[in-house]
Amino acid sequence: MSRELVYLLLIFALLVIPRALQRFRLPAPITCLVFGIGAMLALGSGVHDPVVTLLSTLGISSLFLFAGLEVDMRALRRGLWPLLVHLAIRIGNLCLLAWLGWRYLDLGWQAAALVALALLTPSTGFILDTLERLGLDEEERFWVTSKAIAGELLALAALFVVLQADDPVQLGLSALAMAALMVGLPLLYVAFGRWIAPHAPGSEFSLLVMAGFVAAFITYKLGVYYLVGAFIAGLIARLLRVRIPRMASDENINALRLFASFFVPFYFFHAGSQIARDALSLEALGLGLLLTALVVPLRVAMVWLQRRVLFRGEHRQSTFRVSIALTPTLVFTLVLAEILHSRFGLSATLTGALVLYTVLNTLLPSLLLRVPFDVDPMQENTPTAPANAPAAVDNALAAPTPGQ
Repeated sequence: MSRELVYLLLIFALLVIPRALQRFRLPAPITCLVFGIGAMLALGSGVHDPVVTLLSTLGISSLFLFAGLEVDMRALRRGLWPLLVHLAIRIGNLCLLAWLGWRYLDLGWQAAALVALALLTPSTGFILDTLERLGLDEEERFWVTSKAIAGELLALAALFVVLQADDPVQLGLSALAMAALMVGLPLLYVAFGRWIAPHAPGSEFSLLVMAGFVAAFITYKLGVYYLVGAFIAGLIARLLRVRIPRMASDENINALRLFASFFVPFYFFHAGSQIARDALSLEALGLGLLLTALVVPLRVAMVWLQRRVLFRGEHRQSTFRVSIALTPTLVFTLVLAEILHSRFGLSATLTGALVLYTVLNTLLPSLLLRVPFDVDPMQENTPTAPANAPAAVDNALAAPTPGQ
């Protein structure tokens, strides 16, 4: 069979079959992940194709570029105090789980911290892609978006420090490089908007995508993986929306959603093919089920309690929907599992347990909420965070009972 035909069959398998299986409430990313595991079992090392690796890199980069574009700092400031409470509790939970991993799993402090991040960090890009299909109302979508973004900002900052902390010199150099990146990207965007975009209408999307990929590659070379740079590129573009409105326009965000919808399945397939055979063991199965039984109820309960305390008149069903919608950790857990295995020598058993944990918590919303998750984030021109969501937040913070 020719290589070209193999690629065509793979594209069909990843873009069509997972969608067909969604009628059985099986999330498409999970199907792609299972396909990758099956290919690994059937082909062994032969499944590691450079083209698939490149496509998976485009997928993870575009997904986090999109997540950065979805950050609305004005809306985050309006919900500042509830978000600060949420982050304070998240930091406490991270420290507790990291200590437990260091104390009882015989992990180094860096590996223990990364395991804690893998267990607790919601996969923001994935959640935002699928948010409109969960049957949430406007206020619920706002809080899911805000808490997911705030949690990911915290996790990315922690990831940057933890991965470099064993070498203070490298940490300092990386911090300088990151500062240069954060200064250089706005200058690049402004220069493009002033001197190129007026003479090349429609080129803003191309620049945005390429800036995201370049930033992702830079942070990968700094040792903090692609997702950090891609997220920063999207965030800076969003912050410059007033100065360069067409760069982070709704049209460009929708175009990026379409772009990511093609490449993201390759990331899940590649992630599945990277899982070692030893990770598919009974020990990993038992540990993964134990992690799910302990950590998922804890995460849901913590979000539920926060909202019951801060919004005392909120309907219990609304609180439950927000808590469940924040459960998936799919992308972030898979990324950190790969880093832990390749850089910190995490055992295959614990790696397999993390994979099973993230598969199960990703299935949870599709089983408990109205509709299943989907790789394709495209909707009929409906923004993820509605423009009038801040008003709903103000009402929720001011009134004892939100409108239910």
